[in-house]
Amino acid sequence: MRDESGTPLDYRRAGVDIAAADEAKRRIRGLVESTVTPGVRGAFGGFGGMFRIPDAIGGGERLLVASADGVGTKIRIAIDAHRHDTIGHDLVNHCANDILVQGAAPLFFLDYVAFGRLDPAVAASIVAGVAAGCRENGCALIGGETAEMPGVYAPTDYDLAGFIVGIVDAAATLGADRVRDGDAIVGLASNGFHTNGYSLIRRILSDRLHLGVQDRFPGTDATVADVLLRVHRSYGAALRPVLAETHALAHITGGGLAGNVERVLPSGLDAVIRLDSWVVPHEFAALGAGGDVSPAEMFRAFNMGVGMVAIAAPPSVDRIIDSARAAGTGAWVLGEVVRGGGHAILR
Repeated sequence: MRDESGTPLDYRRAGVDIAAADEAKRRIRGLVESTVTPGVRGAFGGFGGMFRIPDAIGGGERLLVASADGVGTKIRIAIDAHRHDTIGHDLVNHCANDILVQGAAPLFFLDYVAFGRLDPAVAASIVAGVAAGCRENGCALIGGETAEMPGVYAPTDYDLAGFIVGIVDAAATLGADRVRDGDAIVGLASNGFHTNGYSLIRRILSDRLHLGVQDRFPGTDATVADVLLRVHRSYGAALRPVLAETHALAHITGGGLAGNVERVLPSGLDAVIRLDSWVVPHEFAALGAGGDVSPAEMFRAFNMGVGMVAIAAPPSVDRIIDSARAAGTGAWVLGEVVRGGGHAILR
């Protein structure tokens, strides 16, 4: 087949460079192999990844827990800043937190990256972040897919998604059924905006504050990119030592504190969250003021400095806080569970 100029067409001229894909795989191989754990079976390059299910402790039932997610429009900041080595780490930590909420330990991870035009160096940088996240969370990167999609994405653009599978003993699963009247609520600090609210963030920065990624973030000595590309915190190291004492966890993502805490409340109980129990970090206040965003909308769109919530009996609170702080994560008593109608109340 020839184009209108008479030049023979091939896949590369159509926008898909197989040689670039082969080079990307060559660069990625060592990163993937750096995440191998004892359960991995098979070698790099297979059509499907394999992982051995660990034997049940004491013969009890074990559950696989799976989740899929992306990083939203935070990816636009990474592309504009030409900083691609953290966005994959965000992805893994976000997914690992989502299954931690049910008490699961991650086993393995798969990623999907779609490019307008595949750049092997950028692909390797993205996967380096994925591999770093897998190592931090103790899971193996056992597979993935890299696609080149000209005409769907602009040449320098890409998108990223991840898929995680973990495991938990059925008897140790966390959730609303374990929450009790009188339980304490512990807040664990976020590392900034994590991976939610970036469409609103970008609108405030561009339309109201007229700032680009290399400009100084208001009230700080850091650039906009420095602040917005902080890695989404993983709470595994902070909470795994105390999961047996924890009744429920809520990962504070889209929907904010109220929306996510309500997901782990039974119908007959409320969560009272004390707004005076922590100081909202500067970056949230700066964007709220700069964009003239109401407090209610700020708490609905952003985590406001609280990245994870743990619900437990009062005698366990000190151990949960100590465990979090030992892992480098701030933690404090955020509120309490009372009788009600299944609502999270910010006071």
